[in-house]
Amino acid sequence: MQNFLQGIKIMTENNFEARLLTPDDYKGFATVYNDFRNRAVEEYKFELEPLGFDDFVDSVDKKLIECLVLYENTIPVAFLVYTTAISEAVELNIIHSFKMENMAERSVYLIKKFLELTKAERTEKIVCYPMLGSQKNIIGEIARFGFKFVGIAVLRFMMAGTNSREILKMSQLSPLDEDYKLVSWSDVYFKDAIKVVHEGFDDSADALFDPRFKTEDGTYDIITKIVKNLYAEFLPEATTVLVYKGNPVGFCFMNLTGGRIANIPIVSIKKEHQGKGLSKHMLKKSVEKLIEWAESGERPITEVNTTTETNNFQALKMYRHLGFKEDYNYPQSYLPVKK
Repeated sequence: MQNFLQGIKIMTENNFEARLLTPDDYKGFATVYNDFRNRAVEEYKFELEPLGFDDFVDSVDKKLIECLVLYENTIPVAFLVYTTAISEAVELNIIHSFKMENMAERSVYLIKKFLELTKAERTEKIVCYPMLGSQKNIIGEIARFGFKFVGIAVLRFMMAGTNSREILKMSQLSPLDEDYKLVSWSDVYFKDAIKVVHEGFDDSADALFDPRFKTEDGTYDIITKIVKNLYAEFLPEATTVLVYKGNPVGFCFMNLTGGRIANIPIVSIKKEHQGKGLSKHMLKKSVEKLIEWAESGERPITEVNTTTETNNFQALKMYRHLGFKEDYNYPQSYLPVKK
């Protein structure tokens, strides 16, 4: 700890200053932001290129996001972006250092200032920070501030270039009991989805860094944002609902980013129906719908991706059985509420 504090002192003596981005700083900051943008897909594992600079500063102006910039001898060299748009959490979105230089020491200074700025919010909200790509290299520095970690695996089902589709075709599933039916999403299932997802995720690792899952009101917010296209384009025809004797008991949601990348944000099934291979049936039906669209040209879908905890061996086995392959993993960090 003594060496850690000494490091902060040395940075201060080296004329480091961190402050929120303002319009007066936009011109000088553009080079640092565009350096991040050029690295976002390759080094930070972004699915799509992030906002262009003009759109980024427009979001800052509208207070949709906050951008904390680190200056060294008055020159911008790194930045941290966060938002409080989700009421239950402070979302730390990205930390970037120009040309990836001195990432560890610059991150320490930015995090320290970020925690000062969000001190009031953190008495009621957790901080969540998905450390995608190269950011996992600063896990040691983040841990010193009290952050905890959940390992997250990213899995992909590719429409071409791999044998994902062949594996799906060869997958053998036990027949569905006659009391079960698979149907597509309808808004009449909305209330049932809230209850099923809340029950399935209340005590999950996801609830550690997204506490909305802990309440039905919070789960209502999550489901609303999925089906109202606030996260991405919702795909009701590819979202599968498992119905048991007329009652919805399971959901596999599906949405689309950039018109071509499908994502599974949530798969959940009521506890009394778990352990029967039913989630595989929902997942297979959803993916087969996407394949149908891709083959017909109705939607140029190139992949389906999803995430799960690295130690959720049952989920990993299910995805592998249906043709998904693990692409990479990252630490999902979170800072518990400051009491």
